[in-house]
Amino acid sequence: MLICPECQFENPNNNKFCQNCGMSLSQRVCPECGVDVATNAEKCHECGAVCGTIRTALIVNKNSLSPQKLEEESQQLENPEIKESPATPQLMIGDYLDSQQRYQLLEPLLFDNTQVCVRVLDCQPYQITPLKVILAKQPRDVPDSLGGDLGNFPPLAQTYIALQPQLHKGIPPIHDAWQQDSMEVVLLEDRSGWQSLLELWQEDSTTSLQILECFHQITQLWELLEPFDACGSLLELSNLRLDEDQSLALQRLYVGNTHLAKDISPETEISNGDGEQPTPTLQALGKAWHHLFSKSQRTQFGSMLNLLADLEQGKIASPTDLQSRLAEIADELQDNDPESDHANNDTNNFVGEQNSDSGEIPASPTILQPDAPEDTTVIADDLPTVNLPMQLSSLDDAGYTDVGRQRNHNEDCFGIETEISKIELPKSKTLNVRGLYILCDGMGGHAGGEVASELAVNTLRDYFQTHWTGKQLPSEEIIRQGVIAANQAIFDLNQSDARSGVGRMGTTLVMMLVQENKVAVAHVGDSRLYRLTRKQGLEQVTVDHEVGQREIARGVEATIAYARPDAYQLTQALGPRDANSLDPDVQFLEINEDTLFVLVSDGLSDNDLLVTNWKTHLLPLLSSGVNLDTGVKELINLANEYNGHDNITAVLIRAKVRPIFHSPY
Repeated sequence: MLICPECQFENPNNNKFCQNCGMSLSQRVCPECGVDVATNAEKCHECGAVCGTIRTALIVNKNSLSPQKLEEESQQLENPEIKESPATPQLMIGDYLDSQQRYQLLEPLLFDNTQVCVRVLDCQPYQITPLKVILAKQPRDVPDSLGGDLGNFPPLAQTYIALQPQLHKGIPPIHDAWQQDSMEVVLLEDRSGWQSLLELWQEDSTTSLQILECFHQITQLWELLEPFDACGSLLELSNLRLDEDQSLALQRLYVGNTHLAKDISPETEISNGDGEQPTPTLQALGKAWHHLFSKSQRTQFGSMLNLLADLEQGKIASPTDLQSRLAEIADELQDNDPESDHANNDTNNFVGEQNSDSGEIPASPTILQPDAPEDTTVIADDLPTVNLPMQLSSLDDAGYTDVGRQRNHNEDCFGIETEISKIELPKSKTLNVRGLYILCDGMGGHAGGEVASELAVNTLRDYFQTHWTGKQLPSEEIIRQGVIAANQAIFDLNQSDARSGVGRMGTTLVMMLVQENKVAVAHVGDSRLYRLTRKQGLEQVTVDHEVGQREIARGVEATIAYARPDAYQLTQALGPRDANSLDPDVQFLEINEDTLFVLVSDGLSDNDLLVTNWKTHLLPLLSSGVNLDTGVKELINLANEYNGHDNITAVLIRAKVRPIFHSPY
């Protein structure tokens, strides 16, 4: 089947257009010149820009394996035919790697080693692969044994498959895998064009704190890869890449002794004395880091040299100890930097240390956190973390509303207003951001609820155009007065129309204001704001204004509070009553790690729909490469499938951050 890249709808293989949204499945638009290009073309026929879907193919030559290894793999695959394989194939540019003629070689396939790595063009990029079909049916926690259908894939693919549930951006996602004649093939995301860590090391603008940040991410990946005997992936320097957010990523995995491929840095090899190469150790990691520093003498500094010496001498026993040393060095650098506000910034604490003022554990920057959900093998809360002042690097948003499957009109309304300006210089980039996000769920029947929700959105938009003019968020009092102004506008309309009882129109409100990496939240009623980060998972920021929650706040047990017949009745809304009966909740947050904010009406939050499905429908949206417009429509489809009894509205805001670096030199 063909998966539409716009709406993710499943289409028959022979479709040229998506049956759901009408998007072309045979052509795509060139990002450079805008002309239509066939999906199976590598480059645009007009301007020559690369438009095709390029993948990396890892290929094992079975003929070069020892008889013992062949025996082991044949038993693992339950396929005795691979014990005797034909001659090694030699394929040229333009030949196809597979019998279905989907993957076309962009480089010649000439085996000069057990494993080779080549780039291929995916000529059917929208067609789902058999591996993806099987993975979609598997639980998120795929067992280590990888039994069933997953156990039929070649050994080369097993580690990638086992790491899929980790959702770590540093691990290249597997696209497809198969066994064919004398070859094992694994297809990965192509990262050959990503910036290499060596390039960052050699840039004049690279600071010591950036270096420490990269090292910290390497140690986190080391812990993740160690159970899979894949730590050698971190020793091959050309394998270390940076994604668009400057987070460390691997181009591929080196599993077991495959990390001793011919391109491994000779400085990182450690022999056990009899010519065999042991499992990589932190001592080998120290040698790899030393080799990195040899590429740029400018980046060496005293504390780091001491750390490298201790690593190479085996004095650092575990990744956790190494992370602690890195954190100490980062604190030392920031304390010595007069431009750093480290000493006065309450967010600059290790993970696990409490902020004495708030009693809360502060958030920490994603760029120094494990890029994985809470239930992975890496326990983020156990890791001491270097915390740096953060700034926004990007802000994306999308909103959508739907009438649902049982209503005949839509009483929801939302508004999005953003102002983004960017200043980019050779050695710095600054993003100035202001965003206003409003979601309202109206009540009061036809020609009532939709009037109230739209009036609230427009009143608040007008209010903040005149009351939010500085370079910082409005105060709590100014925000409260804006909510009161929206309430008054609806209240006055109720009065002028002489509406009474259930005929009085009103609306809920959830609103978010963003200024740089600071956030203000205001809400009235049961529309909600959720916050999603890779470290903390999904958190509900707002507390519904309803009878059940009111009783819980008074000390009543939740089961008793929600046993009341009026438990879900609203205690507050905009419009039905005057300002004396209104007490909006206002709170302030700070964005210190990559975050997805989700504003929703109760048509989407009912029945714990987001709490149940956040890993599949929200977590992928944290990645910059995922389209938010598509994501918000998928949320609406999810709500229509499992709820559908009410109007459904969602607003998504994806905030990406990066550290503010101050060089100590």
